[in-house]
Amino acid sequence: MVKVAIYPPNSLVLADLIERKGHTPLALQKQIRQKIKDPEIDSPPMNITEEDPINGLKYAAIEVPSGVRGRMSIIGPLIDAAEAAIIVDGAPFGFGCVGCARTNELSIFCLRKKDIPVLEVTYPDDEDGTRLMVNQIMEFLDSLPGGGGDMEGDSDVLGEPIANRGGK
Repeated sequence: MVKVAIYPPNSLVLADLIERKGHTPLALQKQIRQKIKDPEIDSPPMNITEEDPINGLKYAAIEVPSGVRGRMSIIGPLIDAAEAAIIVDGAPFGFGCVGCARTNELSIFCLRKKDIPVLEVTYPDDEDGTRLMVNQIMEFLDSLPGGGGDMEGDSDVLGEPIANRGGK
């Protein structure tokens, strides 16, 4: 089982695919949940501790906007823990979005410079592209140690038999 960082880091689609293949998704939702449930946080909706801005300095310099440092204080530890990564370029907001272009650039840079397996795919614009992207992700996850999960058999994620894919 491998810890897989995902980008966008709050993509439920990617997290689900990773879990189905028996790996651990490093997703933003789990980090945010810890912040919300932390008894040290006594002023929601800010959900910030005194340590968070300091932790963000590990990933971004003091001159970087505070929003980037704040986001990196949450996303940075996910990147540090990653043993593999999946990056989806050009994804729309509904697929998962941090909402900050500079944080996105910094996070993707940090993932690329790590010495881990990284799959980069472009968000599809049609059904065939979607099938291709999902199958690329599944093949990547299968190639990682301990993969396989509950998706066995001779069909792809979307339920179509592999033989009917027409060589795609």
